[in-house]
Amino acid sequence: MTDDEVIDKKSKNGAAGRQTISAVIITKNADRTLEACLDALKWTSEIIILDSGSSDQTSQIAQKKGAKFHTAEWRGFGPQKNEAIGLAQSDWILSIDSDEFVSEELVSEILRITSISHAEDVYELSRLSKYCGKQMRHSGWFPDFVPRLFRNGAARFSDSLVHERLLYKGQSKRLNGYLFHDSFHSPDDVLDKMNRYSTLGAQQLASQSQQGGLLRAVIHGLGAFLKTYVIKYGFLDGAEGFFLAVSNAEGAYYKYVKLYYLNKLKR
Repeated sequence: MTDDEVIDKKSKNGAAGRQTISAVIITKNADRTLEACLDALKWTSEIIILDSGSSDQTSQIAQKKGAKFHTAEWRGFGPQKNEAIGLAQSDWILSIDSDEFVSEELVSEILRITSISHAEDVYELSRLSKYCGKQMRHSGWFPDFVPRLFRNGAARFSDSLVHERLLYKGQSKRLNGYLFHDSFHSPDDVLDKMNRYSTLGAQQLASQSQQGGLLRAVIHGLGAFLKTYVIKYGFLDGAEGFFLAVSNAEGAYYKYVKLYYLNKLKR
């Protein structure tokens, strides 16, 4: 199924009363945030973790917290998340990342919506992210509504290596409460994720026969900075707004540099 296709499988109509909810997480070396993430999910019917080769304490934390721990070779964010949700047995699926934490207000909303018979199939959560410890209220990071709660069988992720999106039919609705996101913990974390994501992005563009090069790298890098810092009011986020704009620019720049060299190797 391509990114432009949607799910044909229809979900069943829920009966009134509490339905089961599976929290689904993909991981690799997630021990810094995983325990807090799982502690905020104690109310779910089951927690599914699909790991792609962690070498830290991820598996031990998962087992200690009673999560169902599975392993699979890494195939990209979209395919990995689809394999993970395929393991879920509940009526509803809550797909979150290991560095995201469900607020108490959001928990109440999820429990309320999954207990009524006329609920929609897909719901968006309001995500509030941190960059090196600061909650970002601008820079294109807020408001940030992400579809993450859906009836089992009503949605799936695109097969993208990175920046995957949820595919579904119909309209989604929004829930109150926040999904807190500790996106970048430190400058080292920023550099590590920028390197990994730009590599995946370059691989994805190469698979689509896109071209890289100096001019494209510079234009996309400069565009990412201006969009983050100026168009999305990143300057209102203070120093972190500038730092984020620079890291976004670097990510876009290196994605097209890496794409250039990937294509050069092919030739």
